[in-house]
Amino acid sequence: MTMTVKLDPVLEQRLRQRSAALGRPASEVIREALVAYLDQSATEPPSAYALGADLFGRFNGPADLATGRKSALADIWNRKHAGPG
Repeated sequence: MTMTVKLDPVLEQRLRQRSAALGRPASEVIREALVAYLDQSATEPPSAYALGADLFGRFNGPADLATGRKSALADIWNRKHAGPG
């Protein structure tokens, strides 16, 4: 398969210098680099748990927050709007 890839001038110059130093065509250097990249990144992506493991359990609150939310909000409201006492 033939594929066209756009390179910025600096990257193109680096590729040309490397291929000249190796004495190999730029397309061969690109193929080898692509194979190395794909082999390195062929591992399975991390799970959602692995990505957020350092965040889970980080914040503590009432265990019954979902079921006791109305009374918790009422308590907050009453404390906020309580008269001088």
